[in-house]
Amino acid sequence: MTKPATPRTKPAGVPPARPRRAAGPAALWRSSIGKKWVMAVTGLLMLLFLLVHMLGNLKIFFGPADFDHYAAWLRRIGEPVLHGAWYLWAQRFVLLVALGLHITAAAQLSRRDLKARPVKYASGQRAKASFATHTMRYGGIVLGLFIVWHILDLTAGVLNPDFQKDRAYHNVYVDFQHWWINLIYIVAMVMLGLHINHGFWSASQTLGINSPRRDKAIKATGSTLAVLITVGFVMVPIGVMTGMVK
Repeated sequence: MTKPATPRTKPAGVPPARPRRAAGPAALWRSSIGKKWVMAVTGLLMLLFLLVHMLGNLKIFFGPADFDHYAAWLRRIGEPVLHGAWYLWAQRFVLLVALGLHITAAAQLSRRDLKARPVKYASGQRAKASFATHTMRYGGIVLGLFIVWHILDLTAGVLNPDFQKDRAYHNVYVDFQHWWINLIYIVAMVMLGLHINHGFWSASQTLGINSPRRDKAIKATGSTLAVLITVGFVMVPIGVMTGMVK
Protein backbone atom coordinates (compact mmCIF):
# COMPACT_ATOMS: atom_id res chain seq x y z
CA MET A 1 0.00 0.00 0.00
CA THR A 2 1.17 3.49 -0.78
CA LYS A 3 1.38 6.02 1.99
CA PRO A 4 -0.88 9.08 1.68
CA ALA A 5 1.00 12.19 0.55
CA THR A 6 1.68 14.60 3.34
CA PRO A 7 0.97 18.28 2.58
CA ARG A 8 4.02 20.44 2.14
CA THR A 9 4.55 23.07 4.74
CA LYS A 10 6.48 26.30 4.19
CA PRO A 11 9.62 26.81 6.23
CA ALA A 12 9.17 29.00 9.26
CA GLY A 13 9.84 32.67 8.66
CA VAL A 14 8.88 32.66 4.97
CA PRO A 15 6.17 35.29 4.37
CA PRO A 16 3.08 34.23 2.42
CA ALA A 17 3.09 35.06 -1.29
CA ARG A 18 1.32 38.28 -2.14
CA PRO A 19 -1.64 38.04 -4.51
CA ARG A 20 -0.69 39.14 -8.01
CA ARG A 21 -2.33 42.33 -9.20
CA ALA A 22 -4.37 42.09 -12.34
CA ALA A 23 -2.80 43.74 -15.35
CA GLY A 24 -4.74 46.45 -17.13
CA PRO A 25 -5.01 50.20 -17.70
CA ALA A 26 -5.28 50.92 -13.97
CA ALA A 27 -2.17 48.86 -13.18
CA LEU A 28 -0.30 50.53 -16.04
CA TRP A 29 -1.30 53.97 -14.75
CA ARG A 30 -0.04 53.09 -11.25
CA SER A 31 3.42 52.24 -12.59
CA SER A 32 6.05 54.85 -13.33
CA ILE A 33 6.61 53.53 -16.86
CA GLY A 34 2.87 53.74 -17.50
CA LYS A 35 2.81 57.38 -16.44
CA LYS A 36 5.80 58.07 -18.70
CA TRP A 37 3.96 56.47 -21.61
CA VAL A 38 0.93 58.64 -20.91
CA MET A 39 3.15 61.73 -20.85
CA ALA A 40 4.87 60.71 -24.09
CA VAL A 41 1.67 59.98 -26.04
CA THR A 42 -0.23 63.04 -24.81
CA GLY A 43 2.84 65.21 -25.35
CA LEU A 44 3.18 64.12 -28.99
CA LEU A 45 -0.56 64.67 -29.53
CA MET A 46 -0.29 68.23 -28.20
CA LEU A 47 2.88 68.80 -30.25
CA LEU A 48 0.96 67.93 -33.43
CA PHE A 49 -1.80 70.36 -32.43
CA LEU A 50 0.72 73.12 -31.71
CA LEU A 51 2.37 72.69 -35.11
CA VAL A 52 -0.96 72.98 -36.93
CA HIS A 53 -2.08 75.84 -34.66
CA MET A 54 1.14 77.76 -35.31
CA LEU A 55 0.79 77.39 -39.09
CA GLY A 56 -2.80 78.64 -38.87
CA ASN A 57 -1.75 81.66 -36.82
CA LEU A 58 0.63 82.74 -39.59
CA LYS A 59 -2.37 83.41 -41.84
CA ILE A 60 -2.68 86.70 -39.94
CA PHE A 61 0.04 88.07 -42.25
CA PHE A 62 -2.37 87.71 -45.20
CA GLY A 63 -4.79 90.23 -43.72
CA PRO A 64 -8.11 90.38 -41.82
CA ALA A 65 -10.23 88.67 -44.50
CA ASP A 66 -8.01 85.59 -44.75
CA PHE A 67 -7.49 85.25 -41.01
CA ASP A 68 -11.16 85.70 -40.10
CA HIS A 69 -12.15 83.26 -42.86
CA TYR A 70 -9.73 80.71 -41.41
CA ALA A 71 -11.13 81.25 -37.89
CA ALA A 72 -14.67 80.77 -39.21
CA TRP A 73 -13.63 77.61 -41.06
CA LEU A 74 -12.37 76.13 -37.79
CA ARG A 75 -15.91 76.36 -36.46
CA ARG A 76 -17.31 74.56 -39.52
CA ILE A 77 -14.91 71.61 -39.85
CA GLY A 78 -16.83 68.41 -40.53
CA GLU A 79 -19.96 69.99 -42.00
CA PRO A 80 -22.43 68.77 -43.09
CA VAL A 81 -21.68 65.49 -41.28
CA LEU A 82 -21.03 67.39 -38.05
CA HIS A 83 -23.22 70.26 -36.96
CA GLY A 84 -21.71 73.70 -36.43
CA ALA A 85 -18.72 73.72 -34.10
CA TRP A 86 -19.02 70.08 -32.99
CA TYR A 87 -15.55 69.20 -34.29
CA LEU A 88 -14.01 72.20 -32.56
CA TRP A 89 -15.57 71.24 -29.23
CA ALA A 90 -14.53 67.59 -29.69
CA GLN A 91 -10.98 68.76 -30.35
CA ARG A 92 -11.04 70.95 -27.26
CA PHE A 93 -12.31 68.04 -25.16
CA VAL A 94 -9.57 65.68 -26.40
CA LEU A 95 -6.88 68.31 -25.81
CA LEU A 96 -8.24 69.07 -22.34
CA VAL A 97 -8.16 65.37 -21.39
CA ALA A 98 -4.66 65.01 -22.86
CA LEU A 99 -3.46 68.07 -20.96
CA GLY A 100 -5.03 66.86 -17.71
CA LEU A 101 -3.40 63.43 -18.03
CA HIS A 102 -0.07 65.00 -18.97
CA ILE A 103 -0.06 67.33 -15.97
CA THR A 104 -1.26 64.65 -13.53
CA ALA A 105 1.35 62.13 -14.67
CA ALA A 106 4.10 64.77 -14.54
CA ALA A 107 3.14 65.86 -11.01
CA GLN A 108 2.99 62.30 -9.71
CA LEU A 109 6.30 61.32 -11.31
CA SER A 110 7.94 64.43 -9.91
CA ARG A 111 6.67 63.60 -6.42
CA ARG A 112 7.96 60.02 -6.74
CA ASP A 113 11.33 61.28 -7.92
CA LEU A 114 11.66 63.61 -4.91
CA LYS A 115 10.70 60.82 -2.50
CA ALA A 116 13.15 58.38 -4.10
CA ARG A 117 16.01 60.87 -3.91
CA PRO A 118 15.88 62.51 -0.47
CA VAL A 119 19.61 63.34 -0.68
CA LYS A 120 20.42 66.13 -3.12
CA TYR A 121 22.76 65.65 -6.05
CA ALA A 122 26.39 66.57 -5.70
CA SER A 123 27.11 69.91 -7.36
CA GLY A 124 28.52 68.39 -10.55
CA GLN A 125 25.65 65.95 -10.98
CA ARG A 126 23.10 68.64 -10.18
CA ALA A 127 24.46 70.96 -12.85
CA LYS A 128 23.93 68.28 -15.49
CA ALA A 129 20.38 67.44 -14.43
CA SER A 130 19.04 70.76 -13.17
CA PHE A 131 18.50 72.64 -16.43
CA ALA A 132 16.38 69.97 -18.11
CA THR A 133 14.57 69.13 -14.85
CA HIS A 134 13.77 72.74 -14.00
CA THR A 135 12.77 73.49 -17.59
CA MET A 136 10.26 70.64 -17.65
CA ARG A 137 8.99 71.07 -14.10
CA TYR A 138 8.74 74.83 -13.62
CA GLY A 139 8.35 75.57 -17.31
CA GLY A 140 5.36 73.23 -17.31
CA ILE A 141 3.78 75.24 -14.49
CA VAL A 142 4.34 78.48 -16.43
CA LEU A 143 2.78 76.94 -19.54
CA GLY A 144 -0.22 75.70 -17.56
CA LEU A 145 -0.90 79.19 -16.24
CA PHE A 146 -0.40 80.64 -19.72
CA ILE A 147 -2.95 78.24 -21.23
CA VAL A 148 -5.58 79.40 -18.74
CA TRP A 149 -4.78 83.06 -19.50
CA HIS A 150 -4.73 82.44 -23.26
CA ILE A 151 -8.17 80.80 -23.22
CA LEU A 152 -9.66 83.59 -21.12
CA ASP A 153 -8.07 86.13 -23.46
CA LEU A 154 -8.71 84.96 -27.03
CA THR A 155 -11.38 82.24 -26.64
CA ALA A 156 -13.63 83.51 -23.86
CA GLY A 157 -12.62 87.15 -24.42
CA VAL A 158 -12.75 87.92 -20.70
CA LEU A 159 -9.20 89.30 -20.52
CA ASN A 160 -9.00 90.75 -24.03
CA PRO A 161 -8.72 94.58 -24.15
CA ASP A 162 -11.45 94.88 -26.81
CA PHE A 163 -12.90 91.45 -27.60
CA GLN A 164 -15.35 91.27 -30.50
CA LYS A 165 -17.10 88.02 -31.38
CA ASP A 166 -16.17 86.40 -34.73
CA ARG A 167 -13.43 89.00 -35.34
CA ALA A 168 -10.32 86.95 -34.65
CA TYR A 169 -7.95 89.30 -36.48
CA HIS A 170 -9.14 92.30 -34.49
CA ASN A 171 -8.87 90.45 -31.17
CA VAL A 172 -5.29 89.34 -31.84
CA TYR A 173 -4.29 92.77 -33.13
CA VAL A 174 -5.61 94.72 -30.12
CA ASP A 175 -4.00 92.17 -27.79
CA PHE A 176 -0.51 92.73 -29.10
CA GLN A 177 -0.82 96.49 -28.96
CA HIS A 178 0.04 96.13 -25.27
CA TRP A 179 3.69 95.52 -24.39
CA TRP A 180 2.94 93.48 -21.27
CA ILE A 181 0.76 91.05 -23.23
CA ASN A 182 3.58 90.68 -25.75
CA LEU A 183 6.01 89.98 -22.92
CA ILE A 184 3.78 87.30 -21.38
CA TYR A 185 3.24 85.66 -24.77
CA ILE A 186 6.90 85.68 -25.85
CA VAL A 187 8.18 84.37 -22.49
CA ALA A 188 5.59 81.57 -22.59
CA MET A 189 6.59 80.64 -26.16
CA VAL A 190 10.27 80.49 -25.21
CA MET A 191 9.36 78.19 -22.30
CA LEU A 192 7.28 76.12 -24.74
CA GLY A 193 10.29 75.74 -27.04
CA LEU A 194 12.49 74.55 -24.18
CA HIS A 195 9.77 72.13 -23.10
CA ILE A 196 9.47 70.69 -26.61
CA ASN A 197 13.23 70.47 -27.05
CA HIS A 198 13.69 68.15 -24.07
CA GLY A 199 10.24 66.57 -24.13
CA PHE A 200 10.53 65.25 -27.71
CA TRP A 201 13.76 63.41 -26.89
CA SER A 202 12.33 62.13 -23.60
CA ALA A 203 9.18 60.83 -25.35
CA SER A 204 11.29 58.98 -27.93
CA GLN A 205 13.20 57.32 -25.10
CA THR A 206 9.99 56.25 -23.34
CA LEU A 207 8.37 54.87 -26.50
CA GLY A 208 11.49 52.93 -27.47
CA ILE A 209 12.06 54.92 -30.67
CA ASN A 210 15.47 56.22 -29.68
CA SER A 211 18.74 54.33 -29.89
CA PRO A 212 22.44 55.29 -29.82
CA ARG A 213 22.42 55.35 -33.62
CA ARG A 214 19.34 57.60 -33.80
CA ASP A 215 20.08 59.79 -30.79
CA LYS A 216 21.62 62.72 -32.67
CA ALA A 217 18.88 62.70 -35.33
CA ILE A 218 16.11 62.65 -32.72
CA LYS A 219 17.72 65.46 -30.73
CA ALA A 220 18.10 67.49 -33.93
CA THR A 221 14.45 66.85 -34.85
CA GLY A 222 13.26 67.93 -31.41
CA SER A 223 15.40 71.08 -31.51
CA THR A 224 14.20 71.93 -35.03
CA LEU A 225 10.54 71.52 -34.06
CA ALA A 226 11.11 73.59 -30.91
CA VAL A 227 12.68 76.46 -32.87
CA LEU A 228 10.10 76.37 -35.69
CA ILE A 229 7.11 76.37 -33.34
CA THR A 230 8.58 79.03 -31.04
CA VAL A 231 9.57 81.35 -33.91
CA GLY A 232 6.26 80.78 -35.68
CA PHE A 233 4.21 81.78 -32.65
CA VAL A 234 6.47 84.70 -31.71
CA MET A 235 6.27 86.12 -35.25
CA VAL A 236 2.66 87.21 -34.61
CA PRO A 237 3.27 89.67 -31.71
CA ILE A 238 6.48 90.84 -33.40
CA GLY A 239 4.51 91.41 -36.61
CA VAL A 240 1.99 93.56 -34.77
CA MET A 241 4.67 95.50 -32.88
CA THR A 242 6.68 96.21 -36.04
CA GLY A 243 3.70 97.15 -38.19
CA MET A 244 3.89 94.10 -40.47
CA VAL A 245 0.39 93.25 -39.24
CA LYS A 246 -1.90 96.28 -39.51
